[in-house]
Amino acid sequence: MENHRGGAVGGDGESSVLSEVNKQLRLAAPLAAGFLLQKIILTISIMFVGRLGELPLASASLATSFASVTGFSLLTGMASSLDTLCGQAFGAEQRHLLGVHKQRAMLVLALVSVPVAVVWAYTGEILVWFRQDREIAAGAGSYIRCMIPALFLFGQLQCHVRFLQPQNVVVPVMVSSAATAAVHVAVCWLLVRRLGLGANGAALGNAVSNLVNLTVLAIYVRVSPSCKDTWRGFSREAFRGIPGFLKLAVPSAAMVCMEWWSFELLVLLSGLLPNPKLETAVMSICFNTYVFAFMLPMGLGAAVSIRVSNELGAGRPEAARLATRVVMLIAFSLGISEGLVMVLARNLLGYAYSNEKEVAMYTARLMPILAVSTLFDCLQCVLSGVVRGCGRQKIGAIINLSAFYIVGIPAASIFAFVCHLRGMGLWFGILCGVAVQMLLLLCITLCTNWNKEALKAKDRVFSSTIPVDHMITSGCTDQENASSVVGKDARRTIEVTKDCTAPN
Repeated sequence: MENHRGGAVGGDGESSVLSEVNKQLRLAAPLAAGFLLQKIILTISIMFVGRLGELPLASASLATSFASVTGFSLLTGMASSLDTLCGQAFGAEQRHLLGVHKQRAMLVLALVSVPVAVVWAYTGEILVWFRQDREIAAGAGSYIRCMIPALFLFGQLQCHVRFLQPQNVVVPVMVSSAATAAVHVAVCWLLVRRLGLGANGAALGNAVSNLVNLTVLAIYVRVSPSCKDTWRGFSREAFRGIPGFLKLAVPSAAMVCMEWWSFELLVLLSGLLPNPKLETAVMSICFNTYVFAFMLPMGLGAAVSIRVSNELGAGRPEAARLATRVVMLIAFSLGISEGLVMVLARNLLGYAYSNEKEVAMYTARLMPILAVSTLFDCLQCVLSGVVRGCGRQKIGAIINLSAFYIVGIPAASIFAFVCHLRGMGLWFGILCGVAVQMLLLLCITLCTNWNKEALKAKDRVFSSTIPVDHMITSGCTDQENASSVVGKDARRTIEVTKDCTAPN
């Protein structure tokens, strides 16, 4: 028997699995490359600043960390709610809703950026209050004030990226990110070296590059045939349903921030250990290695979020279940592969960042722990993608809060300061947190009622904005009646799907 997508069901399971693997890898590869290229932009800015001296480098690094914690993580998390909303709407063939959701997100993220910008304006004073060096704090304050335009542009950029991804439009996003990274090098050279703006020039360069990336994607959305059904111009409809959007955006932000902030805390704790220069240097090396290794599972997580949300929106719960099982196998294989590379290259990784033998040897001792952490992180990353695809970010936020702040950070503090394991103890603690996070997400996934999730996806799609054509064809005159009809349609879809996917 075949379903309406043309894929064999029941009798040709191997073909279905291979097809799903192919779909996910074709999405994950450009997504991972895009994430890496976006990450590189901030790194390039710091590299230019590093050539200006130790003080500008310290200030720029501190400012970038503060910006990530207070601004970029928040906006990234809120924008990730579009993974659910746009993905399920696209699967349900309600294409025009994607443009409405994007506009709504653009409005909300612009408003959220205002109080964040106010905080950034007083970053220097805030850092001094936290007992940071006054000279470094002043430099960080000046640097982050020049990044305020980048903050507003970053939020709008994330909305465009999250609007395109659920439509399986991922290669243009990657190409745009690659072009922006190349432009960013020229922009930083011009502002930092040619015009002599110093560190502040590198900060302004982030805004220029975000503007370039946003402009390219905005033009693509407006002229590409692939977006003609999903983008129909600006609409007043975006101003309605904001409370409903926030119900998903706030837990989405919490889910991302809980995890992001825990690793920043890890770096801060390393500065409290004996020989803080060595500990902080090694922690930075390990953290950077970990971040770059995280890009591939991050791409997989985004890919499965697209697949699950699309299939649930289309009323195909068995296809969503298959996507989840397939991505877990891919993630496990990827985690093993990355872990082996870390272990085999453990004696070389330290020298890629430092010429100090002590730093390299210390880094080598930590690599096996990072390898195990990477395996767990690969699995939790794709399971988090499944959670986003289902729209269960509230549960994800609670899990991340429990895993990192009830288990991970306290365990890291005990291992590092009580058991005197120093940096190794910090990574042992975060390993405990990631393991708990992965196990909890796995339990939630295994207990998922996929038919129920598909019903919830249909209700979410049609209750957010009732399409005019659906109301007319159903004979409804108000939103309540339309939602009722949609619910019946969704249930009929699930029943048909269950019949089609039942074994012969």
